[in-house]
Amino acid sequence: MSASSGIEPNQKAPSFELPNANQKLGVENLSLSASMGENGAIVLFTCNHCPYVVGSESRIEKIAEKARNNKIGFIGINSNDPIKYESDSWANMMKRASKGMSYAYLHDSDQSIATVYGAERTPEFYLINSSGIVVYRGRLDDSPRDPSHATTSELSDAIDLLVAGKPIIQNRTESIGCSVKWKI
Repeated sequence: MSASSGIEPNQKAPSFELPNANQKLGVENLSLSASMGENGAIVLFTCNHCPYVVGSESRIEKIAEKARNNKIGFIGINSNDPIKYESDSWANMMKRASKGMSYAYLHDSDQSIATVYGAERTPEFYLINSSGIVVYRGRLDDSPRDPSHATTSELSDAIDLLVAGKPIIQNRTESIGCSVKWKI
């Protein structure tokens, strides 16, 4: 199975409520609406094993901090099939979250949220404004495996423009990473 085209910039972000593996946040389930900050939210499709995610972890934490500092909520969603990819099981999500993850780490066990959003890769980001409209979809930057080779900062730039109330001209980029691991 593969995702449909999903949600693109200028479309309403679908709501959801999913279980949270990051126990230190003290929230068992979390919805998109509860995750929204004054200026919106970032939804990140992620996982535990993808080398692109692993290579981006420190930058993902930095962008999560930037989001919070700009009154933007930040959540990660793991939609990978945990049967074929044991490293993406609930137990392993809890382990990863306990190692310093500062944001909610939600489990999309039936892959319905990845499907409706049209998530294609990990990592893939959706920046949502305070009205619930996706204003940016795509990558963090152009080198997720090696920060020393990054020459762009599309998500950070989009955050700056959103907070400044300016239009995001480059509102869609192709994410770079591993494919979402779909159930058959």
